[in-house]
Amino acid sequence: MRSFDTPSAPYPRPQMVRQQWASLDGWWEFAFDDANLGLSERWFDGRELPQRILVPFPYQSRTSGIGSREIHEVMWYSRSFDVPYGWDSGALLLHFGAVDYRADVWVNGRVAGRNRGGHVPFSFDIAPYLRPGQNRVTVRVEDRQDPYQPRGKQSASGTPVRIYYYCTSGIWQNVWLEPVAPLRIDYLRVVEADPGGTLAVTVHLHGPFSEWEAELDVFDDLDSTHVCASTWTSSRGASLELRTRIPDPKPWSPNAPHLYGLRVRLLHRGQLVDSVESYVGLRTIELKDGWFHLNGKRTFLLMALDQGYWPDTLLAAPSDDALREDVVWAKRFGFNGVRKHQKIEHERWLYWCDRLGLMVWEEMPNARSWSEESEERLEIEWLRAVMRDANHPAIVAWVPVVESFGFPELIRHPHQHDFLERMVSRTRLVDSTRPVIDNDGWQHTDVTDVCTIHDYSHPVEALLERYASTRLNGLPPETGWHKGKALFLPGAQYRGQPIVFSEVGGYLLAPERPERRRDRLYDHYGNVRNEDELAQRYRTLMEGLGSLPFLAGLCYTQLTDVEHEQNGLMTIDRVPRLPPEQLAALHRTLWPDL
Repeated sequence: MRSFDTPSAPYPRPQMVRQQWASLDGWWEFAFDDANLGLSERWFDGRELPQRILVPFPYQSRTSGIGSREIHEVMWYSRSFDVPYGWDSGALLLHFGAVDYRADVWVNGRVAGRNRGGHVPFSFDIAPYLRPGQNRVTVRVEDRQDPYQPRGKQSASGTPVRIYYYCTSGIWQNVWLEPVAPLRIDYLRVVEADPGGTLAVTVHLHGPFSEWEAELDVFDDLDSTHVCASTWTSSRGASLELRTRIPDPKPWSPNAPHLYGLRVRLLHRGQLVDSVESYVGLRTIELKDGWFHLNGKRTFLLMALDQGYWPDTLLAAPSDDALREDVVWAKRFGFNGVRKHQKIEHERWLYWCDRLGLMVWEEMPNARSWSEESEERLEIEWLRAVMRDANHPAIVAWVPVVESFGFPELIRHPHQHDFLERMVSRTRLVDSTRPVIDNDGWQHTDVTDVCTIHDYSHPVEALLERYASTRLNGLPPETGWHKGKALFLPGAQYRGQPIVFSEVGGYLLAPERPERRRDRLYDHYGNVRNEDELAQRYRTLMEGLGSLPFLAGLCYTQLTDVEHEQNGLMTIDRVPRLPPEQLAALHRTLWPDL
């Protein structure tokens, strides 16, 4: 039995797939708890909730069946389910893809677990709480209008204004059940996937036990041909490394996104106890002489800013097809990468980036204000995100902080400066194979791997004039575009890193309603009156950027409109404003190696 409500839905976790699972997506009971009475009144103890909500869509979205844009900081979910036959003999994991922000989970009235962090997955073994027949799961969620919690672009007022949008509260990614053995595989980590064919996978087990054996099989993704294998036998321990060499290897790149299927089997005394499927792309990303090198070849990063936002479902993806289509659109426009902005996207989107060939900068949603607790919240959730996504070949950079969001006193507060450096160091400890950008846009520390610049100067001539000296000496200006912020913090300096305009362009369609011009967006971005003017401005901008010999990459703002921020190459409904093929041809003319 694959699913209760969505039999055609793909398994939500593409890098660690088991064949048996059941979706809990669908209609749940639901209630707001503005008076915060649910705990004292024991709503978790079998009480029927009065409303109905379609999980995994936030209550603010129309698709959820609720569609309220009002702020409710406490909400409850509940549903009943039957455990499929044979699933009660071992552990039964209850998975949540993401719940924003704090979640308490009960099964049959007993606490099964808690989580804090709105953008990362969590799971509990609920086998100890099950009973014969029908079971009931209840979830209490808190999503406070708290400036100290990582919230990304979600508006603190609940209303879209400037660069902020409607909130996405509660369950907003898949919920599912998965039967597993008590002795099982907990985590796979690809530690080496070299274009030359060397492959190393670390297998982490749920616990140490004796007389076990692990087997790794590698399959060619094109035709499922078995290409190589590796076996490890151990008498003790809870982790191991499986190494093999793939014959006639096919590297992964945006133009040739070849993947190899993986199967890891765990045996205990010769008996199969667990089997997990995954995949890998053979590729390296390195920084040399101020440039990115993909698989040893100098590569220009031509990216679009992607906020992963839909009109009817907000930050929750409407479907797996919708995630795939956004990747297809980016490639049709001729981009070889995207910068996913202030969002940890559903892992199925990363699967499609891997599958179709699109490089990704992954970025943590930031808080708005600083405190010691906000630092702790950010760090813990970010490292969990890196752990979740480290196996995806499409990801080529990590971005823990953007535009000093949540760190307003970087210049005057050494502690905040030090924290940025620690975030880079700790990210590297989890994954040392990719570059880390400390604070995307400006106010960099000494440890950033890339010098990123956000610059919306317009007209194009003004932008090019700002970097006239950089053409000559290769050194970026001391101050950036926005309010004269320093590009590097005091005591730090540019050290030859690749220079990337990681936000540029952003041409807004002039609003039909004059009152919308009062929005401060129009103080920063250039304006265009229609699509023809947008096409001319875009061409002029790209031709100007293509003339900068020091530029290692750029990110155009943005792929789609988001609410009132109408500066997308497509509308929020994914209708192109400019012919994708024409832009792709322009990109290939300016950067032939794309």
